[in-house]
Amino acid sequence: MARIIAFVNQKGGVAKTTSTANIGAGLSSLGKRVMLVDLDPQGNLTASLGITAHELDNTINEVLIGTCTITEATEIINDYHVIPADIRLSGAEIELSTQAGREMILKEALQPIINRYDYILIDCPPSLSLLTLNSLTAANEIIIPLQAEYLALHGMGQILKTTDTVKKRLNPSLKITGIIATFYDRRKKLNREVLKKIAGYFPDKLYKTKIRNNVALSEAQSYGIDVFQYKPKSNGALDYAALCKEIIKQEEMDNE
Repeated sequence: MARIIAFVNQKGGVAKTTSTANIGAGLSSLGKRVMLVDLDPQGNLTASLGITAHELDNTINEVLIGTCTITEATEIINDYHVIPADIRLSGAEIELSTQAGREMILKEALQPIINRYDYILIDCPPSLSLLTLNSLTAANEIIIPLQAEYLALHGMGQILKTTDTVKKRLNPSLKITGIIATFYDRRKKLNREVLKKIAGYFPDKLYKTKIRNNVALSEAQSYGIDVFQYKPKSNGALDYAALCKEIIKQEEMDNE
């Protein structure tokens, strides 16, 4: 059964989409079967992987409103699969808000495919919306990308509160798997101090691998490819490759 991981942070600009895309690509390069789900109406994950969603009949929007299956909405990128999104998803969120069991719709849609993949990674919108609630109900793990700045810490309380609520009412198996430090520059005292605080609050959650500031990550997105295709020897590629190995190691430790 797949590890279903929601990438969550209601603050924008923390490399949530970048992390989802490149961790997915990195896991795939290590032989894992990977599905990426874009659950953000902005469709940034979709665009960053070179998919033009508005030209497609089936996206995550159609999956959620029930006019197609998850398989029918699947796009293949290299060796991994993607469920794309675009602005149509905003309409789906409004439509879902009136339905009974609206928090469970994504979970139900994923059920037919959870044994086909090792990892299903969900890129959530930068808000604690009904779409994010759907992802937390469907997932068994949360990864939080967090910029190494003090303001980035402010939203952690709300993320933890929402996670606890979902765990109590909808998804008892949900857990925070890890926190990714992004935009890291070890030369900056502020970055080091923030990471020290994070490690103090969450001693067993902060990944050892830090994602350094690296222009190749942004450039790769502009070309519609992952960083491993764009510049495989860049710091961005090296960092995400190391992080993928950490994520896999967590799975191996859980199975011991």
